[in-house]
Amino acid sequence: MSSSYLPATTDSIAQALEANTPSEAISILYRVLENPSSAPDALRIKEQAITNLSDLLRQENRAEELRSLLTQLRPFFALIPKAKTAKIVRGIIDDVAKIPGTSDLQISLCKEVVQWTRAEKRTFLRQRVEAKLAALLMENKEYSEALNLLSGLIKEVRRLDDKLLLVDIDLLESKLHFSLRNLPKAKASLTAARTAANAIYVPPAQQGTIDLQSGILHAEEKDYKTAYSYFFEAFEAFNALEDPRAVFSLKYMLLCKIMVSQADDVAGIISSKAGLQYLGPELDAMKAVADAHAKRSLKLFEIALRDFRAQLEEDPIVHRHLSSLYDTLLEQNLCRLIEPFSRVEIAHIAELIELPVDHVEKKLSQMILDKKFAGTLDQGAGCLVIFDDPKTDAIYPATLETISNIGKVVDSLYVRSAKIMA
Repeated sequence: MSSSYLPATTDSIAQALEANTPSEAISILYRVLENPSSAPDALRIKEQAITNLSDLLRQENRAEELRSLLTQLRPFFALIPKAKTAKIVRGIIDDVAKIPGTSDLQISLCKEVVQWTRAEKRTFLRQRVEAKLAALLMENKEYSEALNLLSGLIKEVRRLDDKLLLVDIDLLESKLHFSLRNLPKAKASLTAARTAANAIYVPPAQQGTIDLQSGILHAEEKDYKTAYSYFFEAFEAFNALEDPRAVFSLKYMLLCKIMVSQADDVAGIISSKAGLQYLGPELDAMKAVADAHAKRSLKLFEIALRDFRAQLEEDPIVHRHLSSLYDTLLEQNLCRLIEPFSRVEIAHIAELIELPVDHVEKKLSQMILDKKFAGTLDQGAGCLVIFDDPKTDAIYPATLETISNIGKVVDSLYVRSAKIMA
């Protein structure tokens, strides 16, 4: 950084734009910011210089310099309106967030800004930075600290009745409780977010986030049809905005189709006009799972898990449903294998399905208890005996209906005789 400052004019900004290297442009912009002038035009040029400088530092991945820039600009913030200060500070924090591997730096930067805003009594900015800090803590799996921060912030924002921020905070609290597996509180927070959102205009991106969270909670309750409709709404919102979260909404839509045994629809959704835009490993993973589900093949399912580990097992939402999906596939596979038999050795089924005998025996007993098929385990002979599906005899319901009708006739006669006797 040079010791001599440059005039805060459009010519200086143009000079930075025409610089041969990013480092030269950064040096010129720093020199513009050193200009001591506090004239309205100079302040406007400096604001433009800050925007350009933060963009250049982000492109060069200089996260630490962005952090120090925020500290250097504090005297400048005293000269401009609070709303503009909030916009610049949040813009620089967002630029740091776009640099990969800076989660710890973002947390420490947000904490510094919160301390400064408390000292300067900048409540509007502090509340938004605290909400951002809570989101970062949640991503870092520091759930208790994030909840403590949000609990105080929610009370404060409710007093001020800032609906837009309240929607963000309630939504964040719902995600936190869901991460902690506290489903009732997650649903309560989401309901609060929806209530606040109904009172104001909500930007499409935020409405998409609400729908996405609604879908996740419904899927957790095994209500996959409702979850699918929410994921579809979220996908439409994100797709229109070209938001990267659109592919995850589409992925969860496919998951819902698989979970309700409509795996045949997956290929159609992927080959649709909207689906073709997002072809890639995320959709390939769901297609592999759908194929395994359609063919009732545990082996294909395990191959899909191995080949697409990042997209399936490392995705917390999909991972939650994999065990139940595996159980479903195992049941379907066992049903397919025992279809031709009336009596079969358990060891033979275990050999066909390539799983341990005790595991297969345990699963078969569970399926019999759940009435997935009629049969019994002959553990002495190590065999499974399958019964034919018992046919319901029509005489029993007919007899019950006749008795019910006779009961009604007797009641009617009793009422009539009571009237005559009276």
